[in-house]
Amino acid sequence: MPEFTSSIDINASPRIVWAILADVERWPTWTPTVTSVLKLTGGPLAKGTKAQITQPKLPTAVWRVTEIHEGRDFTWVNTSPGIRVFARHIIQSTPTGARVTLSVRFTGLLAPVMSVLLKGLNRRYLAAEAKGLKARCEERAAAGAAVAH
Repeated sequence: MPEFTSSIDINASPRIVWAILADVERWPTWTPTVTSVLKLTGGPLAKGTKAQITQPKLPTAVWRVTEIHEGRDFTWVNTSPGIRVFARHIIQSTPTGARVTLSVRFTGLLAPVMSVLLKGLNRRYLAAEAKGLKARCEERAAAGAAVAH
C-alpha cells in the first residue's frame, strides 16, 4: 500500500500542537495546501467527525475521522470509487516540544496508479503542511511565553 510521510520537530508543547492540529477549520490559515475546511459534524474533533476539504490541484473531498486519541493522534479517511485515502496525524512528546508525523496512505484498486500520479504533490503537500504547522505552533508557544514573562 503506497504511503507518503513527513515528520518535523516543533518547539512547542504537544498540547499546543494538538490544539492547532485538531482545529481543522483553521488549517487554511497556516498551510497553503488547504483552501477551505467545512466541518459537517458539530462539536470538537471526534470519531465520526466529517469535514469537507478543498485543496489546490485536488477535487473537494469529504474526510471522516476513524480513529482519534485526544492530544496524540487522529486518522481520517476519504473514500472514492476504487480508492481509499487514509491521512494520519501523530504527535509525540520530545525533550524540546513535539515531533509531528503526517502521513497519507492509499488502498484499493486504483491505489498504485493514484500514488504514482500524486507522488510529487503528496510529498510537497505533506512537507508544506508540516512546515506551516511548525511555524504556527512555535508562534503560539512564543506568544504564550511572552505573556508569562
